[in-house]
Amino acid sequence: MTSLVRHVTIDCADAYALATFWAKVLDSKPSDDDEPGDPEALVESPGANLLFIQVPEPKAVKNRVHLDLQPQDRTRDEEVERLLGLGATLIDDRRNADGTGWATMADPEGNEFCVERSAAERAATA
Repeated sequence: MTSLVRHVTIDCADAYALATFWAKVLDSKPSDDDEPGDPEALVESPGANLLFIQVPEPKAVKNRVHLDLQPQDRTRDEEVERLLGLGATLIDDRRNADGTGWATMADPEGNEFCVERSAAERAATA
């Protein structure tokens, strides 16, 4: 193998604040080396490490790359409600009456991400 993805890097206005939000989403914490005001902050998690980098310009357009979250110990709808409570917003509800679909959400800085069905929900409709 020639390369591995080391981090998924997200530009933002406040690296530590956004890392703190995502750490809660992923049941993790910002790196012990990071603190408020740092221009970079890292969140390590089993699925992917997220690196937040402070940039001067605001987010202006739709993400070209986004994260897809799959809840591990709750349903998709329970996860959507939990994330709303953490400060995310629902920007496009693609959930269907038959249980399929996903929810497109945004983090506190407007970065889009999707919440898919859990593995158990997928198995129940297979």
